[in-house]
Amino acid sequence: MPRYSYVAKDIKGEIQLGTQEAENETTLNQILNEKGYFLIKKESLAAPTSKLELCLSFFSRISLAEKLLFVTNLQLMVSAGVPLSRAIGILAGHTENKKFKGIIEEISEKIIKGKSLFESMSGYPNVFPEIFCRMIEVGEEAGTLETVLDVLVKQMEKDYALRSKLRGAMIYPIIVFSLMLVIGIVMMITIIPKFSNLFSSMGVTLPFTTRVLIFTGNSLAKYWYLIPIVFLALFLFFRFSLKTNVGKLIWSKFSLRIPIIGSIVKKTNIAQTIRTLGSLLASGVSIVRSLEIISNTLGNIYYRRAIIMAAEDVKKGFHLAEVLQKYGNLYPQLITQVIETGEETGKTSLVLEKIAEFYEKDIDRITANLSSVVEPFLIVFIGLCVGFFALSIIQPMYGILGSV
Repeated sequence: MPRYSYVAKDIKGEIQLGTQEAENETTLNQILNEKGYFLIKKESLAAPTSKLELCLSFFSRISLAEKLLFVTNLQLMVSAGVPLSRAIGILAGHTENKKFKGIIEEISEKIIKGKSLFESMSGYPNVFPEIFCRMIEVGEEAGTLETVLDVLVKQMEKDYALRSKLRGAMIYPIIVFSLMLVIGIVMMITIIPKFSNLFSSMGVTLPFTTRVLIFTGNSLAKYWYLIPIVFLALFLFFRFSLKTNVGKLIWSKFSLRIPIIGSIVKKTNIAQTIRTLGSLLASGVSIVRSLEIISNTLGNIYYRRAIIMAAEDVKKGFHLAEVLQKYGNLYPQLITQVIETGEETGKTSLVLEKIAEFYEKDIDRITANLSSVVEPFLIVFIGLCVGFFALSIIQPMYGILGSV
């Protein structure tokens, strides 16, 4: 059945926005009249026309960029004095992602029925995380929604910029490693079996490295169809493992110890902790509740545990600075000293924002130089692989020449 987005007036003359399924425009008008609404404007909403389109719509991912655009436009409309229900309805009509569009329309309908923005968004934790909803709740209660939305926009812009830089920095090494892996597999399947036949016909005693290379090459050539299955199985295994507590713990510990990458992981978690805490405090959320919310947003278990314990200690009356001193391996002394200064002067949120900017700039510097730092390691690694391959082939050749 067709679905329409409409703008209507009620008996009191107030504007109402929403969506409604109806067989045609005449039926839509009748349904709205029965509800006491007078239709002003309508728009037919495009519905998925096939099962494939429905599946794609269901599994479509709502990116951080799309959410950032939504919050930015919402902040602009609220600051311009547009009623919240109308603003949400307008944004729904300009959202291209069908899944996100449906969610925004549902939020708009809930607001029209009298629910707050916080209550409406809380039903979609996978789209709007707790930190987002809690800041909205504080803004609505204090009458500072416009200010809170502005803080959220800045927070999301920082998160988006940080993620983009980290992804950009990792693209080069991932591409190089992937190409090397593909080329290596192709060579093992096509070239090594030919050398295997040559060495067998000559009756040469092969060194251990050559036997390993030939066995691997012959196995890959014989069971090449298993290669994508193995890679898929490994991918699913690691993905499933990272969802378990043991897997998360192992990965969290391993990621902190990887050369270069470990430094980025530490500084990213620090920047995320400090930036988010500053935003929550600036929005009026209590420090204990802020720490509890932050603990659910951090990816590294060790940082998450540290913040959970910090929240418990702050509940008991300890200052945040002295609590974080217990976790010097995660949060350097510089942070605790700066936070202590902020607590003494009553400007904790401002101080946290400044130190977050310091760490974000440091991450920018590291990621900007990451390709040039990683490149020598990649060259050495590729050289070792090529050397092993060449040595394993050349050694038997010298044996053949010596027997002649």
